[in-house]
Amino acid sequence: MLDLTFSPEVEMLRQTVRGVCASTCPLSVVRELEDDPVGYSPELWKQLAALDLIGLQLPEEYGGSGMTAVEGTAVYEELGRALVPTPHFVSAILSGGSIARSGSDDQKLRWLAAIGTGESILTPAWLEPDHGFGPAGVQLRAEADGEGYRLTGTKLHVGFAKAADRLVVLARTGEASGAVDLFLVDPGSRGVRLTQQRSIASDPQFRVDFDQVRVTGADRIGDPGTGWSTWDAVMHDGIILLAAQAVGGARYALEITVQYAKDRHQFDKPLGAFQALAHDLADAATAVDGAEVLVHEAAWARSEGRDVSSLAPMAKLHACRTFREVTATAQQIFGGIGFTVEFDVQLYFRRAKQLQISWWNDRMLEDLISAAVLDR
Repeated sequence: MLDLTFSPEVEMLRQTVRGVCASTCPLSVVRELEDDPVGYSPELWKQLAALDLIGLQLPEEYGGSGMTAVEGTAVYEELGRALVPTPHFVSAILSGGSIARSGSDDQKLRWLAAIGTGESILTPAWLEPDHGFGPAGVQLRAEADGEGYRLTGTKLHVGFAKAADRLVVLARTGEASGAVDLFLVDPGSRGVRLTQQRSIASDPQFRVDFDQVRVTGADRIGDPGTGWSTWDAVMHDGIILLAAQAVGGARYALEITVQYAKDRHQFDKPLGAFQALAHDLADAATAVDGAEVLVHEAAWARSEGRDVSSLAPMAKLHACRTFREVTATAQQIFGGIGFTVEFDVQLYFRRAKQLQISWWNDRMLEDLISAAVLDR
């Protein structure tokens, strides 16, 4: 029978990350960083770098640790448990993953080690106003201009753009659906304008406008027309980690809700003694355990080089729904006080919804799963 529990070494990694999060980024720091334009704790970032956790899944030959999705899952469950605001996902997983997969030798030498040490932060500029998650949603134009290109258009929900050294911009280079390329763009370039957005999770998101921004051919990641295939592959890796993040958040939200149901008394008995609430908590515990198993299976499959075209979307779909539903149940059990800023459960409630609608929402994930199922 397949054993999906973490090995002692991975469990030790998990405990290390939990300790670092508790000491350098407790929930008091999470609150302080809400709507902060930079949006992360430099102290935590230094600690993650010192422990080689930023470059955990980057290639060893470029200074990373070369670990698998299993180790990544252990780390992200703890980041989700602590609600840690960090550019790890956008920089080391998506941007670093794109360069590691398709970048030139010069790009790998220039950026991967710097990303792994935390010295440099990169972030993707992907989504656009009124457009979807698929390749057709990329409409920002990259018009040929001599040996380079000029980028014109708008990107939304660009995380940690204020802290980024480069943006990894998805841009359209042709009329075919998949004619998309990835470009490295300095956010300080002429024609780039950043405007901070507000989100339900109070995380650092930006609108980025590009007005005839000049890039060279050397700024393109990969061969012409391969940008979307690179991005799709990196996203399938990334959503497994986001699913793990959702599981970590859901489990902690469940734990504090169970404790509250034991401590809070009504009619001379604890809330948990009421059958309706006890059944809600039982359903929540079942859902969290099921989500964890699915996430661990997806991580194991990816680490073994198996196809995760359906498993990865399934993991994020189920884990993020579970996170959302568990925190909604928690709000009901806490009652009116659960919605107040003094209580931690509202932090998890807001971030659960944000995670569910970000980086491929439920509808997109269902499309991916149905395509994988029907195409068999």
